Amino acid sequence: MEHRAPVYTVSEVTRMIKDLIRGDPRLRGLWVAGELSNFKHHRSGHMYFTIKDSSASLRCVFFRRDNLHCRFQPADGMEVLLYGSISVYEPGGIYQLYVTEMEPAGMGSLYLAFEQLKKKLQEEGLFREEHKKKLPFLPRRIAVITSPTGAALQDILTTMRQRFPYTRVLVVESLMQGSDAPADVVRALGRVNAMEGIDLVIIARGGGSLEDLAPFNTEEVARAIFLSRIPVISAIGHETDFTIADFVADLRAATPTAAAAAALPRYDELIRQLDGLVERIAQALQQRLLQEKQLLDYTVTARFYRRPLERVRRYREQREALEERLRRAALHYLRLKGMELAALGDKLEGASPLRLMARGYSYCQDEEGKVIRSVRQLEVGQRLLLHFQDGSARCRTEKLEEGLPLVPNRE
Repeated sequence: MEHRAPVYTVSEVTRMIKDLIRGDPRLRGLWVAGELSNFKHHRSGHMYFTIKDSSASLRCVFFRRDNLHCRFQPADGMEVLLYGSISVYEPGGIYQLYVTEMEPAGMGSLYLAFEQLKKKLQEEGLFREEHKKKLPFLPRRIAVITSPTGAALQDILTTMRQRFPYTRVLVVESLMQGSDAPADVVRALGRVNAMEGIDLVIIARGGGSLEDLAPFNTEEVARAIFLSRIPVISAIGHETDFTIADFVADLRAATPTAAAAAALPRYDELIRQLDGLVERIAQALQQRLLQEKQLLDYTVTARFYRRPLERVRRYREQREALEERLRRAALHYLRLKGMELAALGDKLEGASPLRLMARGYSYCQDEEGKVIRSVRQLEVGQRLLLHFQDGSARCRTEKLEEGLPLVPNRE
């Protein structure tokens, strides 16, 4: 009997290949470098793409549960390092890399995420100067969002006591580092904005590495600062450390000490300025008094004021003469207007319809009040209203006759 080789289904062959690949330890937990292409971020949250080099390509999938921790936004053409395992996607019969980590090649993911978010918010206009709120000259109450155990808080309090000890400071505790810090900073900023009487907010920490400053390079913190109704000073890093929060804030201070200095003027300097203003006001008043005294001396000695009663008498005579002229002109004007009014009254009386009705004329209306001007507007049996000089009469038409109107009796 002829021996036949076993026959396998497609699923069985695919599964054997998958078992062979999964059984090779070299294909588990490996790093792969290449260029991203055909990148698609599905609405499910999964990422599907191809990684390639000059001579080959490899299908990849980056599931949502894993890519949530990716700190930058992948895009076609980007050189990346991928960590994962090779396996077979049985329904398609293809092998692919199941990615669990992704890093940009040549630069850290934190830096790339920083640059991507910076570009996005800059294009939206969050960094524009016209959105920056003006800091109050002398805030009465300042809220400081920081860690209560950090050196930044002590630097701020010390500087404020030195510059203007009468300002009240509200310390709002918040995490400044770690994965929970962004939400904590947003919560603290929202709490401050809900309070009354806060004139200024300082968000401060004492610098650190890019990883330490990561909470202040997040979109949620940036938008919370942008939407704050109270001016915000960011004092996140040292002189050379810039964060997204610095770009969005109304003022960026290099250090917490610099933030306190920017928030408050020096008390002793204000006193010196006030003393200077008082002295200038005193000098101005003295100069004004001297000018007024000189004017008074001139007035007393001037020839113009030597005989004031004579000038008053002359002005009174001129005023009385003008009053008499005005009175005569007014009387003449009133006579002319009276004559014109009488003439208009006679003319109006002549055109009065009552005068015509006194001579025997009347006018006719239908029941709706419409004036009848022609016999053609009437019908036999129609109710009418006749108006006379001394009253009116209701009547009904019995017969209609067309022709010339009757001449009224002139008795």
